[in-house]
Amino acid sequence: MARRHRVVIVGAGFGGLSAAKALSGADIDVLVIDRRNHHLFQPLLYQVASAALSPADIAVPIRSILAGQKNVTVLLGKVTGVDTAAKSVQLADGPVPYDTLILGTGARHAYFGHPEWEADAPGLKTLGDATAIRHRLLAAFERAEATDDPAARRRLMTVAVIGGGPTGVEMAGAVAELAKTTLKGEFRKIDPRETRILLVEAGPRILTSFPEALSVKAAKQLARLGVEVHLGTPVSLCDEDGIVVGEERIPAATVIWGAGVQASPVGKWLGVETDRAGRVPVQGDFSVAGQPDIFVVGDVATLKDRDGTLLPGVAPAAKQAGAYVADVIKARLAGKSTPKPFRYRNYGNVATIGRGAAVADFGWAKFSGMIAWWLWGIVHIFFLIGFRNRIVVAINWLWSYLTFKRGARLITEDKTP
Repeated sequence: MARRHRVVIVGAGFGGLSAAKALSGADIDVLVIDRRNHHLFQPLLYQVASAALSPADIAVPIRSILAGQKNVTVLLGKVTGVDTAAKSVQLADGPVPYDTLILGTGARHAYFGHPEWEADAPGLKTLGDATAIRHRLLAAFERAEATDDPAARRRLMTVAVIGGGPTGVEMAGAVAELAKTTLKGEFRKIDPRETRILLVEAGPRILTSFPEALSVKAAKQLARLGVEVHLGTPVSLCDEDGIVVGEERIPAATVIWGAGVQASPVGKWLGVETDRAGRVPVQGDFSVAGQPDIFVVGDVATLKDRDGTLLPGVAPAAKQAGAYVADVIKARLAGKSTPKPFRYRNYGNVATIGRGAAVADFGWAKFSGMIAWWLWGIVHIFFLIGFRNRIVVAINWLWSYLTFKRGARLITEDKTP
């Protein structure tokens, strides 16, 4: 019997998983490889980091998602390279051959030439990152309760969030709610409402992907939560004592990084030029120039839409890209003409600041405040994979909204940072 065409998908993020699901039922064999056994809904990681949700609320086993697709196999493993001549990907156990390859391996934090900052200013890309930040936050309050040193207490009750994009804004708002509402009345020597929370953005405004009017409203909503927004001056140092903004030293026990990302080393694997963020330029069908059997999607790809704008690094763009690539592959194997070049359908841009506070830009309409917050919740629950997750997250959010309580305030590490 002739061997069926084999599609290997590296990375079960939004792009890779969307491609795998769209290839369901096709007369091909699909192999999904990921270094972790779960698909993660990254837009809600900050809620795990701020103790609003538990890790299992935003993650689903990959095998569970794809169990019903008989032409799909899942492999737990870490890809370390690609041999384009031999048409194989390299794992620790040896090469895995492919006929068509889809790479959607995502991105990590970028520290602008200062990788040493990561130890003291962790970013937020994995469940491990989120639970580690949650530990830092909660442990800092415990240590503040235990100390009698006023200077040490001020440092322990200072949180600095670096980066004014959606991740930074949402994280700063969530920390403010945790400190000033959820933890209120739970300590005897400290008042968590006195926690100092800073959001530091090097540019002139936060949420630059939103219209300026919504950025201004978001800054005002953060101010009402007690967040200090510092604009126009970058962080020049992060260490165990805190941060330096311009010439000002700010002692802070918890520093959270959300200022930039660096793509995984796909460009190096393929031997192609990348942009400054390490992303691989792709053609209109997400294939790599000169290598039509290799597609790159998600945060590791860069592509200009038909109007000349770069595709945003957001979940809907990655999902649409994955589904589109699946259509291209099926058309090729069927001997049909390939679909028209990809066109991103922007259904809107939403960011939350806190309970009842958010901004939403749908192009045709713009919202802020309570309406935007409910829209944000609906959008995020809709994109969660797995019916159980949607129900759990909805119930947890409703409980938090009505009671101001958070049910995932657990310190699970043995050592306090």
